[in-house]
Formats: sequence, structure tokens, C-alpha cells
Amino acid sequence: MTKIETEQLLDYSDVLIRPKRSTMKSRNDVDIEREFSFKWSSERWKGVPLIAANMDTTGTFEVYQVLSKYNIVTALHKFYTPDDFKFQKILNPNLYMISTGISDTDYIRLQSILEVVSCKWICIDIANGYLSSLVEFCKKVRKAYPDKIIVAGNVATREMVEELLINGKVDIVKVGIGPGSACTTRLKTGVGIPQLSAVLECSDAAHGLGGSIIADGGITCPGDVSKAFGACADFVMMGGQFAGHDQNPGDVIECEKTGKKMKRFYGMSSKRAMETHYGKMEKYRSSEGRELTIPYKGDLNNTVLDYLGGIRSTCTYIGATSIKNMGKCTTFVKVTHQLNRHFV
Repeated sequence: MTKIETEQLLDYSDVLIRPKRSTMKSRNDVDIEREFSFKWSSERWKGVPLIAANMDTTGTFEVYQVLSKYNIVTALHKFYTPDDFKFQKILNPNLYMISTGISDTDYIRLQSILEVVSCKWICIDIANGYLSSLVEFCKKVRKAYPDKIIVAGNVATREMVEELLINGKVDIVKVGIGPGSACTTRLKTGVGIPQLSAVLECSDAAHGLGGSIIADGGITCPGDVSKAFGACADFVMMGGQFAGHDQNPGDVIECEKTGKKMKRFYGMSSKRAMETHYGKMEKYRSSEGRELTIPYKGDLNNTVLDYLGGIRSTCTYIGATSIKNMGKCTTFVKVTHQLNRHFV
């Protein structure tokens, strides 16, 4: 029998954060790094808990070179080969993830790369994290690499977070079904959970089991990152907001209508991505990603500093001395209007 859940679920745009009295004197007093231990891995990690998404426009070695300066992680896309890693300068094993799908070919590639580099992170990434084959693949990877920090997803509900943490033996679950700016999963399938509510539910489930989550997708501005941390996300992953810069692949193009400078950005389930990496879009599937032209943003360093500054400012408004404390200090208020766009 079909069921209807009547509770209203929320996205980042549906709330603001209530300001609270604070004794902090400066944004500079905020600790934007966190230190983690993990459910299964023996590794510890300390850094800024932001992650560049493993899309081929953002999860690149060039983006890594920028983000690593800020102790931010880059999830490298899953189309790099072992030879690509061989020709890189020394990579900090704390600050990048090796991404993989769940096929036999993907597993062989993962093994080959880990023979070349000493990366601490493995990101097992498929669009539909509800498949039992994902859990089985995660178990296989954990057995082969017991000390690695293993990330898996994507899911958006409590029960699958618990399944991946307990039976898949992953350390971190990636949360988000369809919130990304280049994702059309909700349009094509009708499936999804509003991202703020997904983060609240999934973080509660994960933390009860000693696990962690990544809020993946739906970020449109620095304030959305603060809302994700306020909802108790451990890490926040971004694609579109880390795209469109000098360090992202692709030429700067000029919009014919406006004359503004733009760069291309597309989802990894888009027709463009399928044709680029697999040669064609298979007839049995539809494109669940968009190809976009987004405003050219210049140097990625400037965007990083803007986001870190926004997080620090949020913390001073709510009396949180660190990102770690944001969940304890956040009260959300539901809104119907956020910004004055009179001059837009």
C-alpha cells in the first residue's frame, strides 16, 4: 500500500540560523579545523572539513593544489588512471580521496592506484546508494584495506546510513539524493529528500553508531555550508561552488547574449559525462545530470577564503568557538523569505 509522510521536510533555503548572544571578540578566534577518529579505520584526521566533489570539473589535481594549502580535501574523480598518479608531485595522503565505482573493473583500478600512492581515503561513489551491491563492495574494500578511511554513498535516509556503517563497515556516509546544481535525479525519477532534513536525519543516525556523514550537494553560498554544519554534518562536499575558476578544466567562454565570461560545468550522470568517459549514453538509462555554463569566478583561492570567512562569521553570530560546536549552538527558524532582491 502506498504511504504518504505528511511531515514537512526542509531545504537550506527554508531556514535561517537564529543569532545568539556571544562573548567572542573576533572571527579570528574561530577554529575552522576539526580532528576526527573513525568507526572502523585506525587513522585520525585533522583539517578543514570541506571536500571538493569527485566530479571531473572539480575533483582534479589542479584543484587539489589549491585546496591542500587550506587543509581541505579533494575527492579526485574516478577516471584518473594509475599512470596519472605516477606523474604527480608528492601528494599529501591526508588531503585527497581516491574515488571508485563498484564494478570488478573499478576494484582492479583501485588496487592498482593504491599500489602507487599511500592515500588514506577511499570514496566509494555511486548515484544510488540503496543497492545491496554497494554494501557488499564496501565490505570487500574494508577487508582488503582495514585501515583506510572509507566513504560511501549516496543515500538520504536513516536506515541506509545504518546499513552502510554497520554491515558495509564504512566510516563516513555521503548524504544527498539530487540536491546538486548539475543533478536532475529528482526531475527524472521523482526521488529525493530535501537536503537539510536529510542531513539532520542522517547525522543523528550516524552519530548514534559512532560514524560520520558528508553533506553532499545543495550548497549555493557560504551560509548554506554553515547550515549544513549547524545540522550536524561532519563534512560538507561541494561541486558547483568549487567550479568555474582558473584552476578548473575548460576554456573561458563568452556568453553571446550578455558578453559575460563563463565556464562549463556538468553532472557526472549527464549525457556529456557518459559520452566523455564511456563513449556513449547507454539506451537503458537516461541522463540524470545537466550541462551548464556558469559564471567565470577567477582564482579559486578567493572563493575558498570567502567560504571560510562566512563560516567564521556564522560562528561569531551563534557563539560557536569552532566548527565542531556549530551543531550545539544552532537553532533554525523556518522562513518564507531570506534575501532582499530588490536590485537583482
